[in-house]
Amino acid sequence: MAGPDDAEETVHEGRFLSYRRTAKGWEYVTRSNARACVAILAVTDDRRVVLVEQFRPPVGRRVIELPAGLVGDIPLQEQEPLLVAAKRELKEETGYEAKNWTTLLEGTSSAGMTDELVTIFYATGLTKMTEGGGVHGENIKVHYVHQSDIGKWCRDRQAEGMRIDFKIFAALHLARAVTQSTEARLWY
Repeated sequence: MAGPDDAEETVHEGRFLSYRRTAKGWEYVTRSNARACVAILAVTDDRRVVLVEQFRPPVGRRVIELPAGLVGDIPLQEQEPLLVAAKRELKEETGYEAKNWTTLLEGTSSAGMTDELVTIFYATGLTKMTEGGGVHGENIKVHYVHQSDIGKWCRDRQAEGMRIDFKIFAALHLARAVTQSTEARLWY
């Protein structure tokens, strides 16, 4: 968000994004249809990380990501809590529900380009409820990768021409810090 002395103008208002410019000339986008984003590091009991793959038009490729989605983008649910959105997105995209939820971090997605904030959750105690795959033609493919194989597996996908969302590695690092004192030998 701009400072108190930095008036802004809307240059273009799209269906989902607003293109803004500060009085000092900084250009950025803001979402007009949601108030935040959530991403979920979901880990099965046998230490497999649940990742999603989907085509992303801005990069023109399939991208490997954490399950994620918008908060407050459903009519009449604009004030939904972050955790409610995270639970909804995990189930829509992967078909899983989780018993245990921990908030890992809230941070900017790309501070030079957008005011969007992403909250990353850590979900365990997973139970498969549906097939997942997303909604409205998202065509999401779900992957299960043992956490000890994530680095190589992602490099292999990148070699195939896919993009890898770095939030996967940030979430794994954060979860490791949270679990070191409570779950001995989880990370090896």
